[in-house]
Order: sequence, then C-alpha cells, then structure tokens
Amino acid sequence: MKQNASPVAYNIYSKDCPARAFFDRLADHWTLLIIGLLKKEAFRFNQIKREVEGISQKVLSQKLKQLERDGLITRTAFPTVPVTVEYRLTDLGHSFMQTIEHLGCWAEQNIEQVKQAQKNYDSINA
Repeated sequence: MKQNASPVAYNIYSKDCPARAFFDRLADHWTLLIIGLLKKEAFRFNQIKREVEGISQKVLSQKLKQLERDGLITRTAFPTVPVTVEYRLTDLGHSFMQTIEHLGCWAEQNIEQVKQAQKNYDSINA
C-alpha cells in the first residue's frame, strides 16, 4: 500500500512562505469583522455594509472576493430582479471563526489594561 507524502512544512516567519501572505490577509480587521458577522447566517452585500460600520463599498467588495478565493466564504447568486447575492461561511471559514472568537473575547476582556498601558506610555514619552 502506497503512503501519502508528508504534508509540506511551512514557516510563517519565512518571507517566501505562502501562509505568510494568507496570515497577513487574515490579520486585517475588516476580514475578521466580516467573518465574525457571517458566523451564524448568510448576509447580502448591503446587509454586511450596514453591519460593518465604516467599511467602504470598494473595500467590502475586495474583501469578499479574497475570502471567497481563500475558501472561507461562498457566494450564492439568486435569479431575482435585481440579482440577490448571499455570502456565507464555508466549513473552513467556520473553523477559523473559533480563533476569531477567542481573539475578540481576549480584546474585550483586556482592552482596559491596554488603554491604561497606552496612557502610561504616552505620559512617560510625551
């Protein structure tokens, strides 16, 4: 019986690592907010734009295309007039959502300490 080859080992600290470019994209706050919004249900483009305050139409369109290309969301067009398009997380997107939830909880629980550290730093380095 033939065994499968070992998986390729990637090093995120290497400048040529393909996971590094993906890591950069996932670290983007718009990406995290869009994925977080889609965790429970599908949304249409304008619904996402309304919910994710401050994102421009152009940036939202770019981020949705990137997330679809990366396999984290699916785009479904319905034959209506005008065409209705929904975005939803894939299984891969749901698996990443767990990581985002941990980051969000950490940020919410520790923001006061971060703000205090910033205040202390600014008063020392003013």
